[in-house]
Amino acid sequence: MTIADYLALSLFAITILSLMAGYPVAFTLAGSALFMAGFGWLLGVFDLSLLGAIPSRIFGVAMWNETLLAVPLFIFMGIMLEKSRVAAELLGTMGALFGNLRGGLGISVFVVGALLAASTGIVGAAVVTMGLMSLPTMLKKGYDPHLAAGSICAAGTLGQIIPPSIVLIILAEQISNAYVAAQSLKGNWSPEPVSVGDLFAGALVPGLILVGLYILYQLAVAYLRPESSPAVPAEDRNGPGNSLLPLLLRSLLPPVILIVAVLGSILLGIATPTEAASVGAVGAILLAALRQEGRGTWLLYAAGISVAALLILANVTDLTGIVTEGVGLAATLAFLLITLVIAGLALALFRLYQMRILRDVCQSTMEMSAMVFVILIGATIFSLVFRGLGGDELVYQLLSDLPGGRFGALLVVMGIIFVLGFFLDFVEITFVVVPVVAPVLLLMDISPIWLGIMIALNLQTSFLTPPFGFALFYLRGVAPPEVTTGVIYRGVAPFVFLQLLALGLLAAFPALATWLPTFISGGN
Repeated sequence: MTIADYLALSLFAITILSLMAGYPVAFTLAGSALFMAGFGWLLGVFDLSLLGAIPSRIFGVAMWNETLLAVPLFIFMGIMLEKSRVAAELLGTMGALFGNLRGGLGISVFVVGALLAASTGIVGAAVVTMGLMSLPTMLKKGYDPHLAAGSICAAGTLGQIIPPSIVLIILAEQISNAYVAAQSLKGNWSPEPVSVGDLFAGALVPGLILVGLYILYQLAVAYLRPESSPAVPAEDRNGPGNSLLPLLLRSLLPPVILIVAVLGSILLGIATPTEAASVGAVGAILLAALRQEGRGTWLLYAAGISVAALLILANVTDLTGIVTEGVGLAATLAFLLITLVIAGLALALFRLYQMRILRDVCQSTMEMSAMVFVILIGATIFSLVFRGLGGDELVYQLLSDLPGGRFGALLVVMGIIFVLGFFLDFVEITFVVVPVVAPVLLLMDISPIWLGIMIALNLQTSFLTPPFGFALFYLRGVAPPEVTTGVIYRGVAPFVFLQLLALGLLAAFPALATWLPTFISGGN
């Protein structure tokens, strides 16, 4: 190994140790990279002129990237739905719907977890919301504390794998860049890039399988140990029979329509991820405003219908040609629909301002978005210096020399990501680790979509695994005193096993992740 190789490994080690010590992520990535670049220049193994590429790379990656615009929009959508108590209504409705079954509350937690994952994609918000709403109810109804805590943690982490996940959006960008780089090394200069829609479609089946495994486990526990998950007495539910129908229509139907509109528009190619994210943000604003009764509610419904109609109109008509072809029926209809959307949004924003929700949502969105993009800038500097020191060639050599070939390399990478998931957030791992290891794995003829879903599912597993899983600490912060850390650790153990089972199924059957994207794109 050369001096540059040792410096590249030292850069990685120093960065990981600094992050584990609690230093700010973005400044650690950029600072350690610049320090090692200067040290390498003094030793004559690094060309400082490479740093001149930093501004153009930041502009190209972070500023001139339409796909990443979807990140703050989806964050806004998730926070708006969380703070407007859409999740609370969903939990209450699902509890009333399944409460007559043994294990019904547990099933409702998994169903709501999947719906929240598909509407917010934010793990921390989902775990905290369900911990505050569901955990006291489950304990009061006689549920085993271990089962209740494990169920809520597991359901909350579904936001990592079920689209539209923030993880999948960021991961798609990195996987696509790695795939293009790997194909160029093979001599293919015009490869088909991996899109966010591909990863969304690839994650759909594994995510639903995971939800199914959770529900089957809950049913099995309820059958084998009835005392651990009793049915809710009829007098404690919201009413039998048809009285549930209005509640279902109010609390369940609007979020489901929003999810179908966002995901469906992406998967069917009607809208780009960024356009779909803007639809989701508008829909979340309208849904949140509907939670407050007042005059003009019909306008909010009209605005929501108009958004859907505009999507359909844009898909069947070339609205960009309206200006040159003159005013016609399509132009008139589009103008009326846009007017309704603007009027509905104005009313919705006014209501949210009165509810004192809008400012908190915007502030939280700004903080989370700024964190993501500042980390992206630091990771861009880190990867530039790491490659300047020859780190990518070193990683390729190390992984290629592992016993077991492609399987051995994949196993080692998954093990490293799993361990790093104990200490680092998914943003750091996606921006730092994936660009380093993904090109090497993709050179071994691994499907980029399958690799991306494997990484996402792996990160979800590490989020749930004691003793350092982030989801465990999210729940511990809102759990009542009798639900100790030990109770949470023991409660999530079966769900970690189910996660590993799902990861093993995906590893054994890559078609679980690749079939739907291929089918949607019209392949065989």
